[in-house]
Amino acid sequence: MRDVYQDQLTVLADALADMCQQTAVAMEHATHALLHGDLQLAEQVIADDARIDELRVAAEEKAFGLLVLQAPVATDLRVVISAIHGAGDIERMGDLALHVAQAARRRHPQLVLPDEVAPYFTEMGKIAVALAQKAAEVIRSRDVERAATLVADDDAMDDLHRHLFSVLMAPRWAHGVGPAVDITLLGRFYERYADHAVSVASHVVYVVTGRMPASLPV
Repeated sequence: MRDVYQDQLTVLADALADMCQQTAVAMEHATHALLHGDLQLAEQVIADDARIDELRVAAEEKAFGLLVLQAPVATDLRVVISAIHGAGDIERMGDLALHVAQAARRRHPQLVLPDEVAPYFTEMGKIAVALAQKAAEVIRSRDVERAATLVADDDAMDDLHRHLFSVLMAPRWAHGVGPAVDITLLGRFYERYADHAVSVASHVVYVVTGRMPASLPV
C-alpha cells in the first residue's frame, strides 16, 4: 500500500513537470508568433491553453484526493500542498503565454513590435522558456541547488524588462502611445511568467527543506 501511495506522489509530480514543459512550448510558440506575425502558431497557442487548464484541474484533483484518502504528514504533506500551489503558478504561466499569442493575433497582419524592441523580446522569450524547462527539471529531481539557479535567470529577465522601459521612455521613441502600451503589457507578461516559474521552484525547495527560501518569491 505504501508503494502505491509513493507512486501516486510521483505521478502527481510528473503531471506538474509535464505542465511546465507544455507552458515552455506555449511561450516558445507565442514568442515566435509575436516576432514573426505567425497567425497559425498564435492560434495554436490559444487553442492549446485549454489543455493546460485541464491539466491544472486534474493535478488539483489528484492532490486533494491524496489529502482526503492518505492524510499525508511531514514531507508528503508538503509535496501535496506544494503541488496545489504549483499547479496554480504553472497554469498562470500558460495564461501569460496565451496573452502573448493573443497580442500577436490581434495585430495581425502587422507586427506588434518595432524593430528596436524585437531583440528584447527574443531574449525574454529564450529566458522564459529556459525557466519553465528548469522548473520542470526541479520538480522531477527536487534539486535545491538547481532551483536556486532560476533566480539568476529571473534577474536577467528583470534587467531586460527595465531596459525595455528605457527604450519606451527615450525622447527618440517615434511609434506613439498605442505601440508603447502593447509593449509595456507584453513586457509585463514575460516578467510575470518568469516570477511564476521561480515560485514553482520555491515550492520544491519548501518540499525538501521545510522552509520557503527568502531569495525566491512565494
